[in-house]
Amino acid sequence: MRNFSHAAATVNRCDSTGMKATSNSTANDIGKNEDRSKEKNLEVTPRRSAVSRRFFLGKSLAVGAGTIGAGLLAKASLAQSPQLTPTPRPTPTPRPVIGLTAGDAALLRFAAAAEILEADFWIQYNELGGIQDDEVPGGSGNEAYTDALEVIEDEMQDYIHDNTDDEITHHTFLNVYLLSKRAAPANLDPFRTLMGSTATGVNPDLIGHRLTNLTQLTVDTSWWTRYRDDSHNPDLDPNHVFPQAVPTLGVNQHTAIPRTDDDTKDPNFLQAIANTAAFHFPTIEQGGNSLYPSMALRATNAEALRILLSIGPTETMHFQTWSDVAGNAPPLTAVDPVTGVSVTFPDLEVEDELFDKALIMPEPCPFLNPRLPIVSIIRPTKTEGVAMATLKFLTDMGLFIGQPPAFFAYMHQLAVDADNATRGCA
Repeated sequence: MRNFSHAAATVNRCDSTGMKATSNSTANDIGKNEDRSKEKNLEVTPRRSAVSRRFFLGKSLAVGAGTIGAGLLAKASLAQSPQLTPTPRPTPTPRPVIGLTAGDAALLRFAAAAEILEADFWIQYNELGGIQDDEVPGGSGNEAYTDALEVIEDEMQDYIHDNTDDEITHHTFLNVYLLSKRAAPANLDPFRTLMGSTATGVNPDLIGHRLTNLTQLTVDTSWWTRYRDDSHNPDLDPNHVFPQAVPTLGVNQHTAIPRTDDDTKDPNFLQAIANTAAFHFPTIEQGGNSLYPSMALRATNAEALRILLSIGPTETMHFQTWSDVAGNAPPLTAVDPVTGVSVTFPDLEVEDELFDKALIMPEPCPFLNPRLPIVSIIRPTKTEGVAMATLKFLTDMGLFIGQPPAFFAYMHQLAVDADNATRGCA
């Protein structure tokens, strides 16, 4: 991902006065002339106790439309996706950011984009296997899939719902906060073009309007042993290979949701789908678990730092919950009737400390310097290139299969800007 070909890196630097020179933000003119009926279908019903999401969507499109990446998107093969072509309009003069450095805004904007992506796939999970209510509306549930998930954890519906609700509030808050500081929010609405599931229970209005692909996942489960290993830390041993908890999930492509109702007909394969979801949940959340403290090390403004350090621990709570749940996935082998790909879930109730499902607390490991005592920590937290590493991690997982080059160009630029943020620079 460091050699990503869709956009050139932007170099930020501090001059002798401590001020950072940056390339000018480009502007995304998507939105003002778009069909608003589609936007209405994509909205999430506002929480009674939170900032109105309609307020966020309206503000982000009205205020942010002129400030998010238009030049970037225009350069990124939009001819391949004519529905994404923005209506040409003059680029407005950017307003000054109030109280935030450009780097702080970039960090929060990348976090907002990551949370929008998280919310998108959690909404897909919730429609099929969670609780639908006025906090997370839209689906009607898939009984067979829900039953398979509850084989793993009988409170799975509640957990999925609450995780979904959390991610929605995260990106809503971050974007409204950025707007309140006259900074551009993250806007991924032009890329809501992926099909998603058509099985019973999904929101029919969102079929063909997803950001993420949950049907072709390659799930890296090395976090399982990384947090149980007391001898290695990826920050100090970047070349160490941590064994996978479920090796067959780390190769080929697997679906974590029923693609159609046909996927619910074979109970063994359906359980394999649910098991895949159970391991995908913590795989995603451990990424946020590391992302927020890593980005906080680059923040300058105290309020931006407070936001990163306050949202980050909730991702850790998610990871802890899901890492516990995943160990309950029943051992089985199944073959995907569509692709012919086989997956095997091993029994993780073992005495081996690297794989024992009962050992869910992070083992102490080396930190900062191998000569210091080992300590229980989040790992990794090395800040250099963390945003780009996160984007590569999500891309390698297959979450974005089907997205156009413009999507990768936009996300790449957000990651570059976040990684160029430097503490103490304007």
